[in-house]
Amino acid sequence: MRIWLLLSLLAAEPIDWQKAESVHLKNIRQVTTDFVRAGEGYFSPDGNSIIFQAEEKDSGNPFYQIFVMDLQSQHVRRVSPGVGKTTCSYFSPDGKKILFASSHLDPEAKKQYAEEYRRREEERKSGRRRRYQWDFDPCLDIFEANPDGSGLRRLTDAPGYDAEGSYSPDGQSIVFCSNRSGRDNLELYIMDKDGKNVRQLTHAPGCYNGGPFFSPDGKRVIFRSDRKKKDHLQLYVINADGSGERALTDDLNWVQWGPYWYKDSKHIVYAGANHAVAGRPNYDLYWMNIDTGKKVRLTYAPGADVLPVFSRDGKKIMWTSTRDGRQSSQLWMADFVPPKE
Repeated sequence: MRIWLLLSLLAAEPIDWQKAESVHLKNIRQVTTDFVRAGEGYFSPDGNSIIFQAEEKDSGNPFYQIFVMDLQSQHVRRVSPGVGKTTCSYFSPDGKKILFASSHLDPEAKKQYAEEYRRREEERKSGRRRRYQWDFDPCLDIFEANPDGSGLRRLTDAPGYDAEGSYSPDGQSIVFCSNRSGRDNLELYIMDKDGKNVRQLTHAPGCYNGGPFFSPDGKRVIFRSDRKKKDHLQLYVINADGSGERALTDDLNWVQWGPYWYKDSKHIVYAGANHAVAGRPNYDLYWMNIDTGKKVRLTYAPGADVLPVFSRDGKKIMWTSTRDGRQSSQLWMADFVPPKE
């Protein structure tokens, strides 16, 4: 009885989350501050800049736009048109191009602003947050541009949602999510860097397959899917030729999402929820060996830690978080110490 009581007390003792995080994350710091909200950031190939999505203050547009920040000078520049919605930006492997999805060509884009502000006001008055739900806007298409936003060029024009694009390590291909084959068929596709030669990668109709990234060696693609239970994302990996697809997680009580490759093409980092705080899933970052399935928890802070990415050399990690206690997300960064196996 005494042993049971002691174990119960130890289990109930609050964890020193800062100490727990310091094992693998050093020099944790907030990267973005001057936005209503910011997130989903990616490093430039040389690690000197980041590209990310954020909502500008006092812009009249409540949706994300795309920005590039020089990490040394902290200079920030908007590189998307500023109209409608944008998401899922990325640098080409040579750093000479950027990629993002945008709905700025939608003639009705600005009409959605008032409805979004109205819903936020309802949230404020009621004190209840909306359940997060991505709307898969059918007017989102993938665009290429120079890193300063000039030379904007449309790469997709099929009816429906085209977004969540990222380059192959040789820069010759782009993997992305699209429902071009049907509204409920959100599949992965690969196209040449100029938007031509589109071919389907996944075949799981009636569900969502998205958030894809090529492995650094170009052989595999990591992604998320809710094919086993609607809205309950799990992690998958597939060979770049469409063969060898398999699930990496299978906990249908919780969501596992936002996977990103480490430089060795053997490990990934991702966001997973295995507990709730105040009745809502609490997301933390995890490291996984995709061959053995071994996992290591990286973050323990209150609030959500999601959408983690590595710099090309693997020395830095960046993610989206509400760890500062506010509801709005911002980008955070740390020096990364890989778990030993």
